[in-house]
Amino acid sequence: MRTRFILIQTSHAGNVGAAARAMKTMGFGDLVLVAPRWANVLRREETIQRASGALDVLANARIVETLDEALDGITHLCATAMIPRDFGPPTRTPREHLEPLAKGSEQHVAFLFGSERFGMRNEDVYRCNVALSIPADPAFGSLNLGAAIQLIAYEWRLALGGFEVRDVAPVQLPADAQAVAGMLAHWERSLVQIGFLDPAAPKKLMPRLQQLFNRAQPTQEEIHILRGIAKAMVDPHRPPLDGESTASVGDDTGP
Repeated sequence: MRTRFILIQTSHAGNVGAAARAMKTMGFGDLVLVAPRWANVLRREETIQRASGALDVLANARIVETLDEALDGITHLCATAMIPRDFGPPTRTPREHLEPLAKGSEQHVAFLFGSERFGMRNEDVYRCNVALSIPADPAFGSLNLGAAIQLIAYEWRLALGGFEVRDVAPVQLPADAQAVAGMLAHWERSLVQIGFLDPAAPKKLMPRLQQLFNRAQPTQEEIHILRGIAKAMVDPHRPPLDGESTASVGDDTGP
């Protein structure tokens, strides 16, 4: 589907840059400005700074004088308006409207955004198939233009299928039961040596540690770390800490 973002009479150059950045992060690049305040808005320093690298979107953007010119080739118009208009199109949330739109027949879609100063004119809203209203707090529903474009671009990209989220962290499988058992045996010996575990009255310390590590599912690398800790615990050069207990842990009276 062709997707176009149309900004009508934008008054702040920085918002044009923010719009370009918001679009690029969601994979869109067709930006049209209708009668912006600044004729050179695409080249202004504030615009370029706020675009934060989305210079290709700015380079391909077009400036036109009328909304009719901006709508060339578009078949489905989405207004962005917080206040419903009398006799206007139905008001829906972006997700409610865009999900079925993406699954329907192919459309050339445009999202229209009004001026920061006075929003969209009634006559422009009336031309649209829907008025998209972001479900913000009714007591404070005013969004910055760049933020509104980012939300709409995200919802539309999500409806179209979205991009794959890649996990860069390497996959580490849990250590096997033998490795966990060996680590626990190492810990038991060390705990006895430092006087934390009384082998004559072990209570339920080791079964509790067993359950703890069963839930944690440590990796092989983490097993090595834990065994290193157990080794460091019995370092004969380490002085006892103030108040260090020699009793076993837990208040169980049974073994």
